[in-house]
Amino acid sequence: MDKYYEIFINGYKGYASYLWGEIINPSWHNYFYWLIGVSLFFFVLELVRPWRKNQPLLRKDFWLDFFYMFFNFFLFSLIIYNAASDVVVNFFNDAMASVGIKNLVAFEVMSWPLWAHLLLGFIVRDFIQWNTHRLLHRSKFLWEFHKVHHSVEQMGFAAHLRYHWMENVVYRTIEYIPLALIGIGLRDFFIIHIFTLAIGHFNHSNFKLNLGALKYLFNNPQMHIWHHAYDLPEKYRFGVNFGISLSLWDYLWGTNYIPKDGKDIKLGFPGVEKFPKDFASQNLHGFKPPK
Repeated sequence: MDKYYEIFINGYKGYASYLWGEIINPSWHNYFYWLIGVSLFFFVLELVRPWRKNQPLLRKDFWLDFFYMFFNFFLFSLIIYNAASDVVVNFFNDAMASVGIKNLVAFEVMSWPLWAHLLLGFIVRDFIQWNTHRLLHRSKFLWEFHKVHHSVEQMGFAAHLRYHWMENVVYRTIEYIPLALIGIGLRDFFIIHIFTLAIGHFNHSNFKLNLGALKYLFNNPQMHIWHHAYDLPEKYRFGVNFGISLSLWDYLWGTNYIPKDGKDIKLGFPGVEKFPKDFASQNLHGFKPPK
């Protein structure tokens, strides 16, 4: 136990040092300033070419979503996630080693060309996330946490990172073993993460772009707006358009749904009117049985 306690404490110290270094040392390999840069880019797009022209630039809950961006990208890891996950990963690796498994890597992709292991890592991670996203909608327990993301009533880029901290736990837990099996390195994960950050901001933005045939491959605002629709047909009661970065999976598995231009549809879910409005209450939601 002393070993895991030390890992836990060092996880706090290490991440605090890392985060402070990110803030005071701007560079091309810096998550903190990439988040700011990508966000500013889409903020300007929404200012210059808004899809919903009557929606204010500082839309409803903009500042709440702005805080969520930094909380879910950085602060949650500082508060607990990084230290706790270090303990869990070390415990898992020790358990595997105890039965003779010392390395989970099944495919040595780092010897492949850069583009090949980036593409593989991106596709594998996105497919896992697509399935995890579907699970969040089908599980009554997990749906209560996912409601935080669906409580957005006016869509904009910052809504991308409005989600309950439990989603970090669910996604990272399910991703861990598949990504470990293909041995994706930190450099690759950084590039994939920034790319998916930009697509996620784009999907949620108040912006319209004609992708042509690429709409069948990449998610986009005109598709994703229907994922947040307040009203859906009964046959789609568990949701539609689950794609994170790729729309491909929805078209392949028949969960795609774009019946018309969704520019002005009502967003949220039945009961969103009574859903908690402040950050603290939203992040406590899901731990109590619904009344």
